[in-house]
Amino acid sequence: MLIVGGGFAGTHAAKALAELPVDVTVVDRRNHFTFQPLLYQVALAVLSPADIAAPIRTILRNAKNVEVLMDEVVGVDLEKRQAMFRSRVAMDYDYLVVATGATHSYFGNDHWAEVAPGLKTVENAIEIRRRVLLAFELAERQMLETGSHPPLNFVIVGAGPTGVELAGAITDIAKHYMRHDFRHIDPTKARVLLIEGGPRVLPSYPEDLSKRAVAQLKGLGVEVYTNRKVSDIQPGYVMVGDNQKIDAVVTLWAAGVTASPLGKLLGVETDKRGAVMVNQTLNPEGHPELFVCGDLAHFEQDGAQVPGVAQPAMQMGDHVARMIEADLAGKPRKAFRYFDKGDMATIGRQAAVAKIEWPFKAHWSGLPAWLTWLTVHIFFLIGFRNRLVVMMQWVWQYFTFTRGARLIYGDQTLVGWTEQPGVEAPMKGEPLDLNSPEVVADRPAS
Repeated sequence: MLIVGGGFAGTHAAKALAELPVDVTVVDRRNHFTFQPLLYQVALAVLSPADIAAPIRTILRNAKNVEVLMDEVVGVDLEKRQAMFRSRVAMDYDYLVVATGATHSYFGNDHWAEVAPGLKTVENAIEIRRRVLLAFELAERQMLETGSHPPLNFVIVGAGPTGVELAGAITDIAKHYMRHDFRHIDPTKARVLLIEGGPRVLPSYPEDLSKRAVAQLKGLGVEVYTNRKVSDIQPGYVMVGDNQKIDAVVTLWAAGVTASPLGKLLGVETDKRGAVMVNQTLNPEGHPELFVCGDLAHFEQDGAQVPGVAQPAMQMGDHVARMIEADLAGKPRKAFRYFDKGDMATIGRQAAVAKIEWPFKAHWSGLPAWLTWLTVHIFFLIGFRNRLVVMMQWVWQYFTFTRGARLIYGDQTLVGWTEQPGVEAPMKGEPLDLNSPEVVADRPAS
């Protein structure tokens, strides 16, 4: 049996298959599982990557019938039941589980990706952290050298859960965690603008929770704009509509996703975003040996598509194992049914919204929703060490207003910085003397 993808669906399927008389191979192009609901906390320097990620082979080390390969599937021959790897080898299979998730969709404007990164991987999170923190560092340097700095405008495009969480987290670090760290700039004056093309934020949530989310965002200082479609993104600015230009030192993308390209390579029916249409047993029609799970699956229940979030992916992975167990026992497969326990989105310090479906029904916001969010995400983290470390860090940061992962790696230049008002391109020739009379005269008083 071959499982492609080591995310929520893939790892759950592999663990559930550990007690069955089958040989399982898990293939992923990365060696680690990422707890994606907490990626934004890596992006905004709350947590380190190791706090929310773990090697796939470590997660599955007790499953003696499971082996893990770090490779990438680039093609599948459904007739021969064979998968082709990027390493130029092929593997035969009896059952194939494809759970390769989703990636960013820029709606045909893929060139925006360089200016406005999205958040799907650890690499994305580290790049977003680099840009956000670098903007403050460059502003401090600009203030010291010239006596002024461009407005620190952070623009997030898309107000789904990721956009809302990024907006709240940037506001938090600017107003609470970095306000005493700089000598020449005031981080609390940074502006965070959340732009949504639809009529409300968190469009997949009930309307009352959307309204509460807006109230909490505005309470934190986030500027929320709905019914505003972004028409262009360039280094240093965002165009909204035909003529509204918004300067931006950092632009982040949270407006759309598209299914993994592997879905279309399977040669089966897909929807408009590339997700594979599956029946009630998670199979494309005519292929009972092929299971598609998680974000890559277009599965409908009670007339609506099941959302591409962690809960359905985990449940799909578990259900695949139950169906294979039924096959081995010569019993009929049972239809998959998603058990919705609810949805939660954190907004900031003591700010969140929660739609609870189990064990009771409720709509919460504010502190109760925030505490519930903390508890649930600690529970589902992989490994005792991760849970303990994350819990201790959250408690420490909450009471001390410090953050321990505020490190900048890699390139020291920021896309769009030199396009900001009052910023000149790096000097060539003789270096600037910070003690020269001209610089000292422009330097702000300490």
